[in-house]
Amino acid sequence: MAVLGLSFYLFFKEGTMAVDKKDTKTTIFVIEKGEGLNEVANALETQKLIRSRVVFYLVAKKLGIEKKIQAGDFRLSPSQDVYQIAEQLTHGTLDEWVTIIEGLRKEEIAQILSKSFNIPETEFIRSAQEGYLFPDTYLIPKDATAGSVLEILNANFNKKFDSTLKAQAAQKKLSEKEVIILASLVEREARGEVDRQEVAGILLKRLKKDWPLQIDATVQYALGYQPIEKTWWKKNLTEDDIELRSDFNTYENPGLPPAPICNPSLSAIKAVINADETTPYWFYLSDTKGVMHYSKTIEEHNENIEKYLK
Repeated sequence: MAVLGLSFYLFFKEGTMAVDKKDTKTTIFVIEKGEGLNEVANALETQKLIRSRVVFYLVAKKLGIEKKIQAGDFRLSPSQDVYQIAEQLTHGTLDEWVTIIEGLRKEEIAQILSKSFNIPETEFIRSAQEGYLFPDTYLIPKDATAGSVLEILNANFNKKFDSTLKAQAAQKKLSEKEVIILASLVEREARGEVDRQEVAGILLKRLKKDWPLQIDATVQYALGYQPIEKTWWKKNLTEDDIELRSDFNTYENPGLPPAPICNPSLSAIKAVINADETTPYWFYLSDTKGVMHYSKTIEEHNENIEKYLK
């Protein structure tokens, strides 16, 4: 027993020591959201920042910091011992996680960023291009500028909307801009892949036949911020709203609006590219529970309005 005890002591003692005290160069160590202590310990050992994942695990347990370890990225060095590394992983990160959900307009994204970073909303809005701020969860440097954040978002957009998707869009005779505009409409109009693809098909069919798109979301976009409701998307449109003079009003103007109305997800982009414009439907509506209802004639559509919206 004494021999085993001594062996464990030596193993533990050696395991807490720095990998190389002379190696003071730092490296970025990333902890993804949802990673547990075992995964962190394995990654530290793999990257040669600690001698033993078992010892790191035991030290974290001993210090009671298992649930205090944060997601993010950290600047670590092989010259640090296990105790120093374990403590550092609980004291803030170099970057911050930010989630941008699909369907937001650039003003809403600017509000999110201004809360996490020292980025004026007006500066971001002035430089941002609607439709190309790809919705995702990002790890962004705390000292980021509006320009550096836009580079990160745009790079992700180009990575997701890749050459394969662009080639598929071209086969349908859709430009990149047309795809993004349509995807932004679909994003605001439908949830779920099946409904998004069906709505996209209806919109393409209407465009082909020179029908007005008549999309409420385009009017909401044109109306802008609603101070009473404290939202950028007015909930209940009036007849006066529908008659609003704006290039974005698809009730008053044929064809697509001049630009995207929000920042669509990859799902919405794919829905446009994969849409079937030979759909038998011409109309759709979303009821109070968010369920979509489709109709082939204006008479059927009016019946659905009476049935599901009144």
